[in-house]
Amino acid sequence: MRKILIAGNWKMHKTQAEAEQFLQAFLPELEKTDKERGVILCPTFTSLDVMSKNLHGSLVRLGSQNIHWEDSGAYTGEISGAMLLELSVSYAIVGHSERRQYFGETDETVNLRLKAAQKHGITPILCVGESKAQRDNGETEKVISAQIEKDLVGIDQTQLVIAYEPIWAIGTGDTCGSVEANRVIGLIRSQLSNPDVPIQYGGSVKPNNIDEIMAQSEIDGALVGGASLDPAGFARIVNYQ
Repeated sequence: MRKILIAGNWKMHKTQAEAEQFLQAFLPELEKTDKERGVILCPTFTSLDVMSKNLHGSLVRLGSQNIHWEDSGAYTGEISGAMLLELSVSYAIVGHSERRQYFGETDETVNLRLKAAQKHGITPILCVGESKAQRDNGETEKVISAQIEKDLVGIDQTQLVIAYEPIWAIGTGDTCGSVEANRVIGLIRSQLSNPDVPIQYGGSVKPNNIDEIMAQSEIDGALVGGASLDPAGFARIVNYQ
């Protein structure tokens, strides 16, 4: 059985105080949530500690927005697996398009980060997706297949989550049609040695489209950006019908 995982990526939003306020409103909304449904929150690094202390006994698992491939060293601005483990982090987003676009992330460094996460027992959430130009040029399949091939070299597919995030749909309000997202996710699954890897959809996921997205046969969850910042809205996403 493939696990259902709904993850919120807060990106560079929320102070520690705001993170605590979010949890006060959000956690009561999970009392009726299916206990088999996985819920992950990926706050800023500064909020990991306060989140960790407030999540004990809840359905929510803690995720990081990045992880470095070395355990320590002269890597200004990075964070290691050992540091994340101290804060009870269970998941780490790796290869998000914003990391690739703004911070020089490559398939080679993504692969190293995936390996580092797994070495520390942290499950990586690998992000893949095509740009608007690549989609318009009919290159979606080629681009994503290349990402999967390069990123997953030497990776244990029993400890892995993949998120298909078409770059043109992230934060734009444009959502990839659910049937098309399902098709691309099926393509990704066909390249895996383990067909039970959970594959999420990400890209302008909202309370008003989550039911349709989750009705698709290949989609095992969502990686949610802006809509995860509102406790009521994110609770509606987690409690999709």
